[in-house]
Amino acid sequence: MELRHLIYFKTVAELLHFSKAAEQLHISQPPLTRQIKELENELGAVLFHRNNKRVALTDAGHFFLRECESLIQQLERSKQVVRQIHESVSGEFQIGYISSTPLASLAKILQQLNHQYPLLKTRLYELSTAKQVKALEAGKLDIGILRAPVTSTQLEITSLRQDPFALVCRTGNSYSLDATDLAGTPFISYNSGYAPYYQQQFMACCHRIGFTPQVMHECNNMHSILSLVESGLGVALVPASIKHQYPYLNLTFTALIDIPIYTEIVMAHHRHTEHPALGSFKALGHLF
Repeated sequence: MELRHLIYFKTVAELLHFSKAAEQLHISQPPLTRQIKELENELGAVLFHRNNKRVALTDAGHFFLRECESLIQQLERSKQVVRQIHESVSGEFQIGYISSTPLASLAKILQQLNHQYPLLKTRLYELSTAKQVKALEAGKLDIGILRAPVTSTQLEITSLRQDPFALVCRTGNSYSLDATDLAGTPFISYNSGYAPYYQQQFMACCHRIGFTPQVMHECNNMHSILSLVESGLGVALVPASIKHQYPYLNLTFTALIDIPIYTEIVMAHHRHTEHPALGSFKALGHLF
């Protein structure tokens, strides 16, 4: 039994007309009739009742049609997977990201990459902007999600979004955006050596409000900052987009609407990177 036997049989079974089936298959009717007869002989069963007026499937024909459709569908799926494997990129794609990266957006991008390149393995590394820049320049990362400014001339930079600041405190602890209220309040922030530009913007926000913050605790990732705030150890100024990333934390966010100071999330890769998945990742950057 060959694949053409199944295709010929399925066509006749659907049209219930040998001459129309032959026309659709672009063959003449006698060869089609012979192929169906060969199939019936191999199966040891009559698949069609035929006379001068009509063609009808036998019970065996109805059963074989269902089986035939299933086999052809499975073959089509197999062909599609084979094409995907042939066209897919394999190996690894190294991605760096800062701790305040919108993880839901990153997950959507990874899902689409996985669909497009089923053999590609992604490796994620949470790193500061400074460490990502060094890794990108050294070829240890294929792409990075970090915060501007990025001054390296070796990297190509794409802006993803501007992020205003928000004051975050433990729910139930009320703070106004007033210098008198905040001047004596303990603050939690990044270590200045870990995220120097972020720290500059943080200080600029405080000075615009009219006070110098008392930074009592320093961390090197956003989750730690927010966890300490939730524990009641102080307040923090964080990117406003963080509000939607940790809904399980007992926190209240107040946007700094009248203070136009932002941090900028950017995408960066080495100018000479030729990883096949890079273009697809960049095209999905709008999801951030």
